[in-house]
Amino acid sequence: MSDRSPLRLPGALLELLESARFTHVLTVVAIGVAFSTHLIRGLAGWPALIAIVSGLVVLAAAQMWLRRDQLEWAGALPISVVLFAGWAALSVFWSETTFISAGRIGYLLAFGALGFFIAVTRDTIQIVRPVGDVLRLLLLLSIVLEIVSGLLIDQPIPFLGIEGDLATLGPLQGVFGTRNELGFAALIALITFSIETATRSIPRPLGRASLVLAAALLLLSRSPVAIGIVAIVAVAALALFGIRRVPAASRWIAQVSLLSVILVGGLIAWLARARVIDLLNAGSEFEVRLQLWQTMDRFAPPDPLLGWGFVGTWPTSVPYMLIDIATGRANSTGLNAFVDVTYQLGYVGVVGFVALVGLALVRSWLLASTKRSIVYVWTALVLVALATVSLLESTTIFDLGWMLLVICAIKASRDMSWRDALRVPPPAPRA
Repeated sequence: MSDRSPLRLPGALLELLESARFTHVLTVVAIGVAFSTHLIRGLAGWPALIAIVSGLVVLAAAQMWLRRDQLEWAGALPISVVLFAGWAALSVFWSETTFISAGRIGYLLAFGALGFFIAVTRDTIQIVRPVGDVLRLLLLLSIVLEIVSGLLIDQPIPFLGIEGDLATLGPLQGVFGTRNELGFAALIALITFSIETATRSIPRPLGRASLVLAAALLLLSRSPVAIGIVAIVAVAALALFGIRRVPAASRWIAQVSLLSVILVGGLIAWLARARVIDLLNAGSEFEVRLQLWQTMDRFAPPDPLLGWGFVGTWPTSVPYMLIDIATGRANSTGLNAFVDVTYQLGYVGVVGFVALVGLALVRSWLLASTKRSIVYVWTALVLVALATVSLLESTTIFDLGWMLLVICAIKASRDMSWRDALRVPPPAPRA
């Protein structure tokens, strides 16, 4: 018996790694870590987070290698994702902070690899369910900690960034660090819980309770950024479901009409931007961003085509240290993903980033408006949320936001790729 056990162990381990159950668990853990990066850093620091992410990448790579003959690899990774990630990796050669850039690029690629693993090994509904489970847990934990901090001990919890303002109805931060991040997580939760409820993936009472929890935390975050994004996502959802009801023959007319309305609406919103900011009560938020962007322009990179080099969240080095001194506050990002990408990766990088977000959004929108299953709506609305939040936060260029972007881009690309037209059909069998 003792002679056989060492031989059976590798086989049992391989069987575990190849199992669908292990794929599900690894997916849940990866999504949970992506949504909990602030919580993990607050409890155990950066070394623990990096160790966890590295371990997940190793496990994901091992499972994909073992299941390589079972997975569909054709068109698995969009060229737009490869080009943007590749340009970010190349920026290490001209970065002023080579070692910091190398570490941050590895961090970006690690979350991108986890997103690739999830998108290739799981169907969309198998992604929606883990996202819903993770967000239910984290939002519930957030409200519990806010109750403890704001009502029971009446003290902030500094290492988690919780200020304990529940007694005054916010703003709350939960386990996400800032009110804007809590609001964004609550928005993704609203989209996810709605799809779960519509597809009956969870019991309806649980779905309704989850929606109430997400909506309550969104309001208590008192984030004008998140509330503005919710308004845009809500309009997009109404438009999308309206187009889905249009007969297939007339759907292209509805799509063109919607595009025209978006362009006109965008022009009107830009011309009346001062009034829009006042209505959203976002004056101070916008002033902070405007001052930051003007200061960044003063410390522009020497080569605008290349940028300073990718660093993700800002380090305490030149030029970011100088920006902090000039603005009189510590800034961790440029508060706009497109501005941040332009600053770090230059005009070449921002063109690639716009192409990545734009192609993924257009593909997912067309799929959601033509496919019968409502599950496709999740990808489209999450991308609308990511594209919108990119105008006001830099969420999409690190950890959670980047992983969601990679997942949605891959899902949209695999179902609607120009490479499908290049595939040679198999020869017809002879009679």
